[in-house]
Amino acid sequence: MMNESHKPQHAEKTKKEEKIAQPFNVVLYNDDVHSFDEVIIQLIKALHCSIAQAQRFAFEAHVRGKSIIFTGDLSKCLQITSVLDEIELNTEIVTKE
Repeated sequence: MMNESHKPQHAEKTKKEEKIAQPFNVVLYNDDVHSFDEVIIQLIKALHCSIAQAQRFAFEAHVRGKSIIFTGDLSKCLQITSVLDEIELNTEIVTKE
């Protein structure tokens, strides 16, 4: 006979695994410390994106206060934010809604 106490634990573990596996967003916030050029160069370095894309992200963060610059798995988000942290850009990793 199966022990009933194992079912909730298994269900909880599955929910935790799903939460970790879900896509995440990297959010870049505007600041008054870095120039556009500094932000654009670092975005290109972190995202391997075009100059035009980096400019769009930087401009959106400037105008709206933030920009979602990447959506994907947590490990990639952590890689991206570590590059942006090199010049102390203000970022956050959030779960995709």
